[in-house]
Amino acid sequence: MGWTLAAALLVLLAAACSSTRNPDLGRIPVVIAGPEPICEPYRIQAGDELEIRFFHTPDQNVTLKVRPDGYISLPLVYELLVAGRTVEDVRLELTERVSAELAAPEVAVILRSFSTYQVHVGGEVSNPGVLELDGPRTVLQAVFEAGGLLPTASASDAFVVRREPDGSYLIASADLHAVLRGKDASGNFLLRPYDVVFVPTTPIADVNKFIDQYIRRNVPISFTYRIQDPNP
Repeated sequence: MGWTLAAALLVLLAAACSSTRNPDLGRIPVVIAGPEPICEPYRIQAGDELEIRFFHTPDQNVTLKVRPDGYISLPLVYELLVAGRTVEDVRLELTERVSAELAAPEVAVILRSFSTYQVHVGGEVSNPGVLELDGPRTVLQAVFEAGGLLPTASASDAFVVRREPDGSYLIASADLHAVLRGKDASGNFLLRPYDVVFVPTTPIADVNKFIDQYIRRNVPISFTYRIQDPNP
């Protein structure tokens, strides 16, 4: 996937999500990546319910929800940031922190229920729009929940845009054609809250044409843009 495609989608994101006009998109850092960097286990979110078990001291067992600020409160560790982390990562830190109070602690962290979150699926799907999800979803699962691919979809050119904590955007190819044919499942990675899945009709080679056909005719605000190669 070329960098021109990435720049075009950033225009779409800025137009849809920003209340200001004429954003200077040249200031938005862009990282172009294959799916490998974002193939990872589920990350805990605010509102998820966790069960924490202490095998040798069951009186310390607790089930609780992750607070909106991403923390949980436990008697032995007080405050622990868990949002944005994997279950195993939380288990390891929790074990280390309670070891000052408990001898040879054995801790289990179990994800009991998921909070709801949103992703956007656009382009050549039957029902494009925002999906309200309540658990892990892969790219293909989200596309199916949006009604599936249209006959005009170029499944091999699908991609996902993700905003990173530092404000940059990660754009990853999601070759759903290869996934559906059983040739390569790497494009069917787990989504995160507010990811954008886009399925074009054909590979996008002309940014200006893409902006005119998809954005200017569908987004009722005006904006300007600059294209900046992320790999100068």
